[in-house]
Amino acid sequence: MPIYFSNTLNREPFQFDSVGNHWMQESLHRPQGYPKYHYLQTEQGCGILTIDGNELLLPEGHGILITPHVPHAYRTADQGVWMTCFATFGGTLEAQLSQIFGNERILFTEKETALEIRDQIDKAVTHFETEPNNLRQLSCDCYALLLQFSNRFFHANTSDPAWEKYVQPVLRLMETHYMEDLTAEQLCCNVYVSPQYLSRLFVRYLGCSVYEYLTSYRITKAKELLLMRRDRKIQEIAHDVGYTDSSHFIVMFKKLTGMTPAQFRRQ
Repeated sequence: MPIYFSNTLNREPFQFDSVGNHWMQESLHRPQGYPKYHYLQTEQGCGILTIDGNELLLPEGHGILITPHVPHAYRTADQGVWMTCFATFGGTLEAQLSQIFGNERILFTEKETALEIRDQIDKAVTHFETEPNNLRQLSCDCYALLLQFSNRFFHANTSDPAWEKYVQPVLRLMETHYMEDLTAEQLCCNVYVSPQYLSRLFVRYLGCSVYEYLTSYRITKAKELLLMRRDRKIQEIAHDVGYTDSSHFIVMFKKLTGMTPAQFRRQ
């Protein structure tokens, strides 16, 4: 019953935090929910989930996606064998996942969709076993799993001239100058288009606005610094990732992660 955890910080757009299959599932109680997106599917037996005071059966071939910080608990039905496959995930575009999932707190899968998701989890487990450092492949595995939940998923056609001419240069600017006082207007000036047009391109290719992507990228960098530079104060890290106002940084960090920078560092 293999289980694998990612040993890298969020550097890919979509990235597994953990993945496993053929797992003898134990009972769990999470009054504060789980900090990542969490998918759980029954391979054998049956489980009982408690969410919002309601008990839900999770029989064989059925799965549930639970969004971050939704209180829940689950246990084996009738003390029998409950075997599951599962995945937890996030990534640099984690803030946009709620749009992909239609802002639903939980999503159920069954039949063909559940079978396809199980296949994707099995493939990811195999890749963790054989290529644990191939981050691009593992990110693609996570992307393939996400595709099962929504046909409204946004993805970039990197051969499109508009992507190469406008979006890609702006992404490179963000990656190299995110620590500066960047604005959407400044980024637009670098590629000689209006803010409205660039925003439409970002929504088309990435599913978010220019501001949302920049914010998500900065918060991801802040996560890295909070863990790797424990000598740095919260105010200093805010400045390191482009925020002159540490209060604004804390508000945005909590909005995207569900916790303050100090809580994230302690956790």
